[in-house]
Amino acid sequence: MTPQNPEYPARLDIAYPQRLNRLLPLVKWLLLLPHFLVLWLLGIVVLVVLAISAVAVLITGTYPPGMFNFIVGFERWRLRVGAYLLLQTDRYPPFSLDDDPSYPVRFAVDYPQRIARWRPLVNWLLVIPAVIGAAVLSVIASLAVLIAFFAILFTGRYPEGLFSTVTIAERWAARTLMFSYWMTEDYPPFVWA
Repeated sequence: MTPQNPEYPARLDIAYPQRLNRLLPLVKWLLLLPHFLVLWLLGIVVLVVLAISAVAVLITGTYPPGMFNFIVGFERWRLRVGAYLLLQTDRYPPFSLDDDPSYPVRFAVDYPQRIARWRPLVNWLLVIPAVIGAAVLSVIASLAVLIAFFAILFTGRYPEGLFSTVTIAERWAARTLMFSYWMTEDYPPFVWA
């Protein structure tokens, strides 16, 4: 069973699938090529939006809501594609920044009313321990996906322990990214959840 999200402004939930298509893992990466192209192009826009939002936070101490929502939407889309690629769902991800309550991958970030003006200048340094933790979990998750690939091919099921491990690694990465983008002042918790 996947542990519940810890109390943190950025939350990722992925519904556990009871059954998965046994042959779909062989071609998922190919089916995602259009998403990769669009996300790559949107990623360039995200860099521009981050630069502008950094200036806005430095001057006003607030994150512009439109920019905040755009970055959260981009990350939501990226996480849906990631969950599909990591074999956690067979539902093809929508081409959308919007939240879809019926999709098995859900991502939300609480909007902060105030952000310390100095955050854009030093968050890159503060986030280093969390990045190291997320990188270690990413390696573990990669091994879990490799094992799950064969389990799905033979049984049509994603072993729950492996599913939980991959979900937790994705949560760590998402929380770390939101902190590094100064979208929250709360440091990502070092918990297995």
